[in-house]
Parts: sequence; C-alpha cells; structure tokens
Amino acid sequence: MWLSAAASALLLSLSARPDCTSAFVGQSSPAVAVRRSGHHYHGASSFSTALPAAAANNDDVDEDEESEKPANRYADPNYPELEFVNYDDPNYMIDMGIGDDFVTPEEEARISSALSPEEADAAVEEMREDRRRRNDEFQFETYHASALKGGDSFRGEWEVYRTSSFLPGQEDRVNEYGMPSLVKAKDVIRMVSSGRKVAVKAESDRRVDGERIVHDEVEYIEGDGKDGAASASKDASEKAKEHEEFEAEIRSNKYWPDMLGPYDFRGEQGIMCVGNAYTICDAVPLSDVESGAAEIDGPFSELRTELGIFHKKMRMRLKLDYRIKDSDKGTSPHPALSLKSMTVCREGHERWPRYDASQTNVDNDATAALFGPPGAAGGLYDPPPVGCDDQASRYMMLDLEGGATVLFPHTIDQDPDAFDGNGWVTSLDWTPGLIRYQVDRKVLGGTKIKGLKTLELSEVQGADADTYRTSDDRADMRQ
Repeated sequence: MWLSAAASALLLSLSARPDCTSAFVGQSSPAVAVRRSGHHYHGASSFSTALPAAAANNDDVDEDEESEKPANRYADPNYPELEFVNYDDPNYMIDMGIGDDFVTPEEEARISSALSPEEADAAVEEMREDRRRRNDEFQFETYHASALKGGDSFRGEWEVYRTSSFLPGQEDRVNEYGMPSLVKAKDVIRMVSSGRKVAVKAESDRRVDGERIVHDEVEYIEGDGKDGAASASKDASEKAKEHEEFEAEIRSNKYWPDMLGPYDFRGEQGIMCVGNAYTICDAVPLSDVESGAAEIDGPFSELRTELGIFHKKMRMRLKLDYRIKDSDKGTSPHPALSLKSMTVCREGHERWPRYDASQTNVDNDATAALFGPPGAAGGLYDPPPVGCDDQASRYMMLDLEGGATVLFPHTIDQDPDAFDGNGWVTSLDWTPGLIRYQVDRKVLGGTKIKGLKTLELSEVQGADADTYRTSDDRADMRQ
C-alpha cells in the first residue's frame, strides 16, 4: 500500500538513525579476544563486541538505572572501555535471531502512535526490508572485495579426503566411536580459483541488484614451477591417470549458486561473511518440488558447505560434501546425510602458496603458515557445544597442516525431531600470523540445515590464546 505523507516523513526520520550495518568494534589492544557474529539477518557487521558506552550516545540514560545492571561475567576489568555483550541477558536480542529486530520496540511504538494500524504495519515492514537490502549489499560487496579479492585469482593445493562411507566394500567401516575412516588422496590437486562479477538485467535502482558473482575453479595441470612454485612431484599424465575419476568429481562439485546475488546473503541460503571469514553453501533437494521453498528447506539428497578464513595473501578453505548413502535411500522421509568427501584448500593470492625451500628472495611466510606442523595449539580455541552424547558422536575433529584444527559432523540427521531439533556446527581454527582465528558455522536442525543460525568469528593474539581461552563449561566432543 502507499504510505501517507506523515507515514513517509516518520519512516525517513527513523531510518536516519545508525543501524547495525555500520557498527564498529572498539578495541584498544590486539591481545583482547574479540568475537564477531552474524545471524541470518545482520551478517558480518554484527559483532559480539559492542561500542564503548561513551560512543553509544546514551547520555539520557538514568545513572541509577545503569548502576542496577548485573555484572557482566564476560567483561574484562583490564579493558574497561570494551563492552562485551552478554548473550545470557534475556533482554539482548541482536544477533540472536529472535524476531525481526531491524526495528526497535521504541521505533514501533512511535510508528504505532502516529499512524493507523495498516500504515504502521506497512511502514515497519518497509523499514525492515530497506535494512535487509542494505545488509544484503554490504555482505555481497564484502564477500567479493575481501574473500575473493575483487575477482583476482587464488592458486592453491587441494588436499582431498574421501570417507569409507562411500568406498566400495567399506561402507560399514567405522571406528569404536562410530566414525567412518578418512582416506587421503595420494597427491594434491593444483587449482586456480576466482570469483568475478557479471551484469544481469534488474528493475531496481540499486546497482548491486544488477550484479551477480560467478565462481570459477579450474585445475592447473602443468606443474612446471612457474611463478616460484615448487614443481609437481609427478608429471601431469601420470597424475591424471591415477586420479582422473576422483578429481573429476571433486572439480565438478559446486558449493555456491550458479549466479550468486545479494539476496543470497540473508542466511537461509547458508551464505554469509564476517570479518576475515565466510561461508557458502549449495544443496540438491531430495525430490523435485515446484515451490521455491525447496531451495531453502530440505530434506536434501546432497549438501555442500564451504568454510574459509583469509589473511593477507593466504586463504584456507574447508569443503564438505554430504550425500545420502545408498543404504539409507528410501528408508525414511528424512534420510541422514553422510560425509562423502572433505577438501582442504591452501591458497595464495595471485601466487602459489608453497615455494621451493631453495628460494630465498621471496616472501615464504605462507609456506609455514599453510604447511607447518599440524593442529591448533591446545585444540580448538573456543570449542562449540555439540549437543548430547548421541549427537556428539556424529562429529569428527581433525588436525591439519598449517597449525589448523577442524570440527565437523560426519553424519547430519534431517529428521526435525532428531536431538530435539538441535542444530549443527562446523569450526575452523587457524593461526596464519600473529592473530588466531576461529570461525564457527552454526546451522539450524532438521530440514532447516541449509539455513544459518549464526556465523561467528573469534580473534585473539596467538601468543595470548591460552590467557583468553573460554572457561565456560562445554559439551564433551569426540576426538
């Protein structure tokens, strides 16, 4: 409906206030552990560290009311200027995915008192949609500029693992914890990856509505040591002969929509970025359904997710490919998804990540950061809750070269009633330099497994990680 002049004026005045997409983090020392979080509306700009109270323009807040606030157990007395958000506060809604929090209760009250109920509903929804679209644009541009470096190429070594769940004759091969075996490919795949913008027709006054991102990943076969890269250990023909079928499948898998647009960053599609991390996702519905909801809600026959951290000229990505096992097809309306393959991508921006040790005239920090000793110091910096013992048994943890550790489910239940609807999490902990990063991709449960609940990034100086390691009780995790 069309809004009256009064409604439009009120909407304009409310839209002028700073919103979540322009938040900043107050940080006085890199030694402070910072967590950034984006739920399925706010995305990369909604941080778990808030602005200092002095910068929040709350001069009118009653001092007695402020003094009555309970002590925040997450606050650090050594850094009083940082206000750490207490997620246990029942009055805290931002980043929690509770309701449509693009409009504050105070704003809704102002709108309701000045307009008719119909006009108020339309004004509130218009404001919410405008802020969603601005956040869509922010996410889209941030992903292209930061994670994809504006369309530049990344050259990398892909380390591929296949689970015994999909190996002929080994489908039932599991260890004492019920985990499938991971079989590592004999050689790495050398790949060149990029993401470029393309123009599309759009009836919109917003520039990004007429843009899409197209991803390209192609194999580099020559292995001839160009650009300072170490030469391949085997010639291309021998490598292709040994891994042709396996690598063809890995290369053919896509982890993103064919044409990635701004609206794909709303969380339901499983795509989001926050700080130095991002996640993308793609899925194939279990059955052909005409409704567009099938693209968002399961059950799915295939689910592929990617989680990545980028730092300077380096990038580490984790690709997880889930499928329904043949033995599970037709046994349930919500069959479980099992991990078929895992790919670890170690990449350099416009260069190969690994240099020959004999070369001394190049910056070789990436080689140590991506191919150094395996495992994050002390395990995951901030272990996420993984549910009850039964659900925890669906997880695997693995130490990777380059000082990284990953946690991920090897089996995902799609039954809405499984584990009381509890969701799932995938974590990547990596220290490429002075800063240690941990990104947690938390998704919903049941048929909503494609949709993000939150994407969280923790940052702490690597040398101080043990000092600021969480002391909260966590659910036990299978090693």
